Amino acid sequence: MSSAESRTNATTLPIILALALAFTVTVVDPLVLSLNLPQVSRALRVPPQVVGLLGGAATLVMATSVLAAGRLGDSVGLKRLLVLGLVVVTVADLLSVLSPGYGFLLAMRFLAGLGMTALLAVPLALLKVSVAPERRPVAIGVLMAVDVILCGVIPTFTGWAVTAVGWRFLFLIAPLLCLVSLWLTVRYIPESPVQQGRRLDVVGVTLIGATLLALVVGLAAAQNGILRPETWVPLLISTAVAVLFVLHARRTPEPALDLALFRSAPFSVALAATLTLNFLIAGLGIVLGQFGSVVLSLSPESIGLLYLPGTLLIAGAVILAGSLIGKYTPRPVMVTGLLVMAASGLLLAGTAGPTMAVWLLVPTTWLCNLGSVVTSASVSETVLSQAPPGRSGTVASVQMAFAMTGAAFGPTVYVLLLDFFFRRQWLVDAKSRGLSVARAGRAVDAVRSGLAQSPGSTVYDSNLLRQASGLDLGLDFAHGLRLTMVIVSILPLVVAVLALLLMPRRKEPTV
Repeated sequence: MSSAESRTNATTLPIILALALAFTVTVVDPLVLSLNLPQVSRALRVPPQVVGLLGGAATLVMATSVLAAGRLGDSVGLKRLLVLGLVVVTVADLLSVLSPGYGFLLAMRFLAGLGMTALLAVPLALLKVSVAPERRPVAIGVLMAVDVILCGVIPTFTGWAVTAVGWRFLFLIAPLLCLVSLWLTVRYIPESPVQQGRRLDVVGVTLIGATLLALVVGLAAAQNGILRPETWVPLLISTAVAVLFVLHARRTPEPALDLALFRSAPFSVALAATLTLNFLIAGLGIVLGQFGSVVLSLSPESIGLLYLPGTLLIAGAVILAGSLIGKYTPRPVMVTGLLVMAASGLLLAGTAGPTMAVWLLVPTTWLCNLGSVVTSASVSETVLSQAPPGRSGTVASVQMAFAMTGAAFGPTVYVLLLDFFFRRQWLVDAKSRGLSVARAGRAVDAVRSGLAQSPGSTVYDSNLLRQASGLDLGLDFAHGLRLTMVIVSILPLVVAVLALLLMPRRKEPTV
């Protein structure tokens, strides 16, 4: 290796670490709050109707504003925007440590979400402009590996720390990561070219945010009935606003989301893949939370530990995936990652049961995480390769917008499917036992009310699910879970087929 190459490697590693730490904050910060939300809720006496908003406030802000952040980064400088985002998240989380009540904490979560929007939209774009194209796939793999290791270790450590010193410790994690990233960013990352005179499509960003918000609200209400106004009115509004955005984008010279990008088949497949992987990852969290705690009586700490085994193997696999992408194309890596995620869902579908061994959840979780990061590495390289000069932030933010959309839809759709199949199973159970629908429904509602008495408590009566008028609700829920996992596992299989058919089979020759 020449001295020039050695200097390049020495400079590239700090750049990758700085961007990896910034990107990890967008995952770890909302995750550790979600895992410890019951403790926060009890300490600050958060009303039940506000708990969900408190847990998802930062993610909601990121989902609705990430496209604007990408465009802003291209206009004012990607490095400058990243530094600003790191400072905002640090200040917001340090103030959150001092929260006197849930109202103040909720305001800080919205502010932190605004800062994390920059941390979500900018790192991959800066990677494109800071790392040579031939080294970029491996750099993406290393970035994902750092993210995987930290996301595997930090939630487990945080759970123990919260038990020892209290919930306020949660909001010291992100500032620590941000400060290290900030120092590395200022010292090692060069500023990207700035495109003067570019306008921010405020109308387009607003229409996209309104579309996603109305769609999530409608899907969430669907579990109470498809024909209820609370369901179809938001879905109708979402459709109408989406049509308005398309019409607006066709008339605007610089729209928030350039529809011309979707003329590229690889770009469209990559976005479908990123939406799918985030949908499945977010949905698996809901499955592990509901099935693990209610049916298998696992504590939150035990559920968090499911993510830890195999973390180093996943990190090594994603670095290898980056090397393979650089040597060949993203196509085989993307197909493999999607198939692994489908295998994870089908494994859970084949093993779920009220008396299943807990260790069976480990390979399910491991395969889903492995498939997601491998797929994500191939997606990132595909998307970044489509970015025209000076528009890296804009194009990278499109990928993140689809990722956040998948993450927002995952829990909602999974809960909808679980409720639908669970209801179908306990109705069959009641019929086989000669129980009326009304009596069985009252029994199910009684069980749900009993479990909701102490939100976040892990002390459940292990026989509660079997004492509802003779119904075996644990078995019924397991059957519903199996059907749900079969249905959602079809999605990565479909996208894998599209990738196989539409992605380039060979590397494009470089000029």
